[in-house]
Amino acid sequence: MFNFAPEINGKCIMEWSEKQLQILNVAEELFASKGFEGTSVRDIAQKAEVNVAMISYYFGSKEKLLQSLILNRTEQTGLILEGLSHDVKLSPWEKIDKVIDYYVDKILNERNFHAIMNRQISLVQDKKLTEILINVKKRNSSMISEIIHEGQRKKIFRHVNVALTIGTVMGTISQVSMSKPFYCSLLKLDAGDDISYYKKIRPQLKSHLKSLLRAHLSINN
Repeated sequence: MFNFAPEINGKCIMEWSEKQLQILNVAEELFASKGFEGTSVRDIAQKAEVNVAMISYYFGSKEKLLQSLILNRTEQTGLILEGLSHDVKLSPWEKIDKVIDYYVDKILNERNFHAIMNRQISLVQDKKLTEILINVKKRNSSMISEIIHEGQRKKIFRHVNVALTIGTVMGTISQVSMSKPFYCSLLKLDAGDDISYYKKIRPQLKSHLKSLLRAHLSINN
């Protein structure tokens, strides 16, 4: 049902068929708007214009469909972060800037998925799903931690609570992504105009986080 092909850093990531991606995209939209528990496989099949049997064939169950959605949205991130942390041509500051650029773009571009991860996942009583999610977060966090530790070894970054530093960055991006009406009010933007909001907030958010981490991490401060 699934194919693999080399994509990044010589490692394989999963290849998804067009039909599988169609189902995953619809499931993501419905999970974000109706909640995981409030969405049935039949709802997904109807909106994706496929039959329930096809979803069962590709994914097995609604829980496994959500697991596949998490894998689809996160597997490339792990490989990108790993390649970035091992890139000897970049300084620690350049790596930090690239991490911020990547995560701001990813979270703002994949708002439905991150709404699921932040609002719905804690409501799902599935040990396997919880394990997958924790492992994904730990893997990605370890790659960012390595970049910070590299800067510390090179006497560029001061010693800080690395886990909370990463949490501050991710939490800020998520807050801006999920609180559009509030920030539209502050910025005097039309809350119904997604394009204007994200076009304006994206560069401001990147610049703010880079300045924040320079003040927080720089050994000269």
